[in-house]
Amino acid sequence: MTEVVPASGTVHWVGAGLSTGSGLAALCDTAARVRLWHRTEERAERALAALGLTGRAEPRAYTPSALVAELAPGDVVVSMLPAPDHAPLLGACVGARAHFACSSYVSEAVLELVPAAGAAGVTVLTETGLDPGIDHLFAHSLIARASEAIGAETAASYRLTSYCGGVPAVPNEFRYRFSWAPAGVLNALRAPARYIEDGAETTVGRPWTATRPLVIDGETFEAYPNRDSVPFVAQYGLPRAWKPQTFVRGTLRLDGWLTAWAPVFAELERDDDQRVAALARELAARYPTTEADRDRVVLAVSLAVHTDSGGHWSGRYLLDLTGTPEESAMARLVSRPLALGVGHILDGSLPAGLSRAAETGERSEAWLRELAEDGVEFGLRID
Repeated sequence: MTEVVPASGTVHWVGAGLSTGSGLAALCDTAARVRLWHRTEERAERALAALGLTGRAEPRAYTPSALVAELAPGDVVVSMLPAPDHAPLLGACVGARAHFACSSYVSEAVLELVPAAGAAGVTVLTETGLDPGIDHLFAHSLIARASEAIGAETAASYRLTSYCGGVPAVPNEFRYRFSWAPAGVLNALRAPARYIEDGAETTVGRPWTATRPLVIDGETFEAYPNRDSVPFVAQYGLPRAWKPQTFVRGTLRLDGWLTAWAPVFAELERDDDQRVAALARELAARYPTTEADRDRVVLAVSLAVHTDSGGHWSGRYLLDLTGTPEESAMARLVSRPLALGVGHILDGSLPAGLSRAAETGERSEAWLRELAEDGVEFGLRID
């Protein structure tokens, strides 16, 4: 394995959107130097002022060429840009032998660059936010605990569900609060979902059609599958002796969301790209996020294992956080794990090549302890 390029101590945080929160402030405490890249230097300055970081990070006007001109070997680039921008940014990092981190899922374009990154000694840290990110930590922890309790070689079946949602802290008539770009929300609903149910792979073309009630600590939510859950069976390293009965990674919404969004679904059924783009603009104008709004994030990851001999183990992690006037729950829960991961690039504990958050039970437990010490509250229940 290629030796990892030693971290220089300089972090380039690229983008200052809705998910840039106190994680950036945390990096200002741990990194030797932090630069915030935004559309203009003035906007970067305003973003730093809003976060109380004036003078603690250097504002920069972002263009790819301007960033490349300041990259040095061992620097860390944190991409808060849209997912299509990650691969070009990673390519620049590989050329400069700088490390790369983001909170997004790994795209095919990013995967294509991973071999070159590994050969250059560059760490590529992905899926290190809330979902994906903290959900991975919860899942790895539960799987490790269950494996220790009943044995990874024990014949068994299991049910793993992982549901996450950003919702309004005070329910509104729309039963939703936009915490990321409306166009992204709508287009995610147009993508098929694949998951395991009753022991068989299942695919739905319209994810909302698989919505069902989910009761969490007495509160009823609506939950539906999201994206492709099936590859995560292998990514999570579930024991081969255990057979999946249910494996779903999906989205939580407030009770009543399905009814409130019926007109939106009717528009999505038309598969008209221009109309969907226009609808996104209309919804953003009709349901704006204001300074007075408070968001709420709920993440519930559960694992139940039944052995063929009649044994049983079950556990659940639950995170339920409401935003504050200073910071939204979404910004905190995306930026804090990301900053934690970048901290592990800085301390040299992550290898060259691809990492997706913490990928073992032991490392996940360590990261969860660090997040708890950092003020991210969650609960674990084992039955």
